Amino acid sequence: MVQNVIRSSGVFFGLDSDSAKDLVKAMRPVRLDKGQILFREGDEGEKFYLIQTGRVKLGRSSPDGRENLLAILGAGEMLGEVTLFDPGPRTATATAVVPTDLLELSHGSMVEWLDRHPEAAKLILAALANRLRRTNENLADLVFSDVPGRVAKVLLDLATRFGEQNEDGIRVSHGLTQDELAKLVGASRETVNKALADFIGRGWLRLEGRSVVLLDLARLRKRAW
Repeated sequence: MVQNVIRSSGVFFGLDSDSAKDLVKAMRPVRLDKGQILFREGDEGEKFYLIQTGRVKLGRSSPDGRENLLAILGAGEMLGEVTLFDPGPRTATATAVVPTDLLELSHGSMVEWLDRHPEAAKLILAALANRLRRTNENLADLVFSDVPGRVAKVLLDLATRFGEQNEDGIRVSHGLTQDELAKLVGASRETVNKALADFIGRGWLRLEGRSVVLLDLARLRKRAW
């Protein structure tokens, strides 16, 4: 049920049943095909999205045309939350990595809902604080961690959020190209591929197309830190 998705999501986790039902009435379903863009960097926006199923990548472009991949978001995660409370230009481009179902909520509907359920504001503030904490951690990684360490950390994060246990490890079907994975790490494709080749040689992981099977989580965790 949509109500259960909302109550189990990071942003609305712990929401009571009545508040969740009222919120569902204010939300609109959105369906994206693989590769379809939800919104572009610079677009005017005042809508928030909650992912039900699938995955969405967030990316930004520099003035000289270079692209950077900021995050991969999955079921239960939010995007567009900045413009929900402060309508204005989008700070990133959101693209579906796989077929994706979302729930859309406008700025006006959110304000009206919060007026009826002010206690829910604490949940949203906590979710926003968690997003800010993750952003700060990513910035610190770029400064203090080497590329192999960042590769290991990104793979472990993807495994935690999207991985499936199989007989010999955790399979992560991330759906990213090698170039996109490098952008998510914040390094060149060549440097990231070199780190992956080293991990493969050590028996820590195995690549399978746009998937990776993590074989030695303990070693990867040690390398990530």
